[in-house]
Amino acid sequence: MNERCAKLKDETKYMEIAGEVIKKAQKAGAEHSEVYFTASEELSIDIRDQEVETMKKANEFGIGLRVIKDQKVGFAFTSEIKPESLENLVREAVANSEKTSVDEYNIIPEPSKIYPSVDVYDPDLEHVSIERKIELAKEIEQYGKNFDKRVKITETCTYEDSKYLIVIVNSKGIESSYRGTFAGAYSYFVAEENGEHQTGFGMQFSTKIRDLNPKEIGIEGAQKAVSMLGAKNIKSQKAAVVLDPYVMTNFFSIIAPALTADSVQKDKSLFKGKIGQKVASELITIVDDGRMNGGIFSAPFDGEGVATSETVLINNGILQGFLYNTYTAAKDGVESTGNGVRLSSYRGTPEVGTTNFYLKEGKYSKDKLISEVKKGLYVTEVMGMHTANPISGDFSIGVAGIWIEDGEFAYPVKGAVIAGNILEFLSSVDFVADDLRFFAGKGAPTVRVSEITISGD
Repeated sequence: MNERCAKLKDETKYMEIAGEVIKKAQKAGAEHSEVYFTASEELSIDIRDQEVETMKKANEFGIGLRVIKDQKVGFAFTSEIKPESLENLVREAVANSEKTSVDEYNIIPEPSKIYPSVDVYDPDLEHVSIERKIELAKEIEQYGKNFDKRVKITETCTYEDSKYLIVIVNSKGIESSYRGTFAGAYSYFVAEENGEHQTGFGMQFSTKIRDLNPKEIGIEGAQKAVSMLGAKNIKSQKAAVVLDPYVMTNFFSIIAPALTADSVQKDKSLFKGKIGQKVASELITIVDDGRMNGGIFSAPFDGEGVATSETVLINNGILQGFLYNTYTAAKDGVESTGNGVRLSSYRGTPEVGTTNFYLKEGKYSKDKLISEVKKGLYVTEVMGMHTANPISGDFSIGVAGIWIEDGEFAYPVKGAVIAGNILEFLSSVDFVADDLRFFAGKGAPTVRVSEITISGD
């Protein structure tokens, strides 16, 4: 067997290998040890002008070993399962533990009492041909180009998918595994008129390939590009701001890290010391749900074998708590929320991170939300979100979108800037629509902020 192209169906075999590595680590002096194994197959197809521009297939395979000895952590990884490679893996992990600091909160979790039943595997993906996947990407481009004659250029129309296997075994009795899949596609188009160019994108992701709708993906990208033609600057003023679902999820790059226990414990969270306090409008309820039906990042257990859960972080504007892995939970004397994520796959230890992180939808439609805006900006694009201060929550970002007058879309807007503080921003939300939409692991509905300073000309 080619170890770098490991078959995803060899689940039992890798469970046995993981068990053997645990035994070797314990024999080599580890007090506790943990093996995290992953194998995956990924496909990406890029289409332009109805031709396959690129097609990539990649396979990843590897084992990460974490050991604890004298309250110190050692870690090592390998992409081979030859006996000598596994011996070296154990030797390196134990040796590395001697170089790290003593920390009483370095522990490995015990098995959870109950693991949720999560459907994240699509057997149909195995039987869909490469030719059909190429055709799906071509359909996306066709729908986009046919939407409007001003859609002149295809930046790319892309289909991608992944099949993966996760195995975790540790010295405290965890022996768990699962298989998962996801499929996604997106479009990027350029619309042109009178020498002006505007771009737009559309995207969908799902654990099931049958959920992808090429017509919706293509038309969304084309419509966004066309809608921005003729964009103009506006004068600086105070007005309402409406954020489309994708733009709202961009703000999670500030909010989500601040809701992790790791950030709180390092004094890097704007939510520190505010549990039980009002931190947002009563319309705001933010949830992280690692066992959500159909969620791209759903799983029966997290990156260290702890059962995933639904964690309400902000409920009707009141801060409820934070996300934990085993280490941060031990420091605070609480239970892990099942948010130990492996950002570096098998190449790194579990950190605290989000799974399916979203803002709960409201009761009324987007149309009703828009109709109640006397004047304001419907934001469809943000620029510079990475410059926001994750500790203070201060932000100043470029925005573009559609101006609203008397409840109607009036004209496209470019070159504007909005600035503020994320806590004030959340507290000023006065409408949350019922159109919750996910973009991979982040989801939000359309949201309206009652008033904010918009800087223009």
